[in-house]
Amino acid sequence: MGAMSRPEEVMALVKLRVAAGQIKRQIPPEEHWGFAYSMLQKVSRSFALVIQQLGPDLRNAVCIFYLVLRALDTVEDDTSIPTEVKVPILQEFYRHIYNRDWHYSCGTNNYKVLMDKFHHVSTAFLELGEGYQKAIEEITRRMGAGMAKFICKEVETVDDYDEYCHYVAGLVGYGLSRLFYAAGTEDLAPDSLSNSMGLFLQKTNIIRDYLEDINEIPKSRMFWPREIWSKYADKLEDFKYEENSEKAVQCLNDLVTNALIHAEDCLQYMAALKDNAIFRFCAIPQIMAIGTCALCYNNVNVFRGVVKMRRGLTARVIDETNSMSDVHTAFYEFSLLLESKIDDNDPNAALTRKRVDSIKRTCKLSGLLKSRGYHLDKSPYKPMLIMIVLLLLAIIFGALYTK
Repeated sequence: MGAMSRPEEVMALVKLRVAAGQIKRQIPPEEHWGFAYSMLQKVSRSFALVIQQLGPDLRNAVCIFYLVLRALDTVEDDTSIPTEVKVPILQEFYRHIYNRDWHYSCGTNNYKVLMDKFHHVSTAFLELGEGYQKAIEEITRRMGAGMAKFICKEVETVDDYDEYCHYVAGLVGYGLSRLFYAAGTEDLAPDSLSNSMGLFLQKTNIIRDYLEDINEIPKSRMFWPREIWSKYADKLEDFKYEENSEKAVQCLNDLVTNALIHAEDCLQYMAALKDNAIFRFCAIPQIMAIGTCALCYNNVNVFRGVVKMRRGLTARVIDETNSMSDVHTAFYEFSLLLESKIDDNDPNAALTRKRVDSIKRTCKLSGLLKSRGYHLDKSPYKPMLIMIVLLLLAIIFGALYTK
């Protein structure tokens, strides 16, 4: 029954659908802005939703910042581009955002459209305030240089892993902090906390996307650090095979444990935010990250297919995240779910428990915990109760549509 087996998620999904419809009606009439916001929805629907709740000027700046970095990332991800061609494009990309005529054909599907029509993004960028432009230029320059470095370098050590994640995500945290500051709504956050906000999201994505990345054609680019995975296998692709499931899961748990080290910095960053729209913008992805860590931990399905939080739970997170109390509650509950999956025979069990305990302690000390009852898998509700709730919802929506 999917989402239907969880009545608390049905209303959240309905609200999300209504909000998505409202966003489509808010797209500005100018062609370049219309392209920017339409493209934002196509490459990241949930991100588009939280961006739309920001104030107008900041919303435009974050939208363009996101699209510029998605375009940069599209160049980096396209394994069909020869290294000698790709490296200078990455290094010079920050200059192209000032050029209304520049575009470069690469990527696939919506990302190819973004690259082919990048002039619309540049046109919109040039209408932003100078403070926003300078922040976006600086981060694009630094990120492009970092990406170029790792085109020619493998992720060998944990330090390499942290450095790569800094370039592709920690710098996004830097940039967003600078945009919030330029908007006049927030103090400038410490770079260390901004970096952790990006690293927690990026490491979670790298962990979750193992199978998609390892199977990439014509050539896979992997970012699991050799220093970690080589403890469990001779080759990274060995984890794909069922006979290596036990070692694959142990490596997975090692990487999730590594990602958890950033969680408390993220809580500290979010607690300092003043503007509620900015807070929601930052908090929703972080809750999704801790939830995804809990879902992936000790889960062999990461090596078999797509593992991600179901839409109904995502809708609940978006609907219910409005305060630090909500954030602490989500981090606490997802940490409990992760803790329940720890196997004492896992090589990193003690360290995982230590990091989970630290997150739980921080959340408890806030004095802000609620009870949300987040569930990653089995529905806690009996079928008869579910049917009654669905019947009531059908009656309510039927009455609304007849008016």
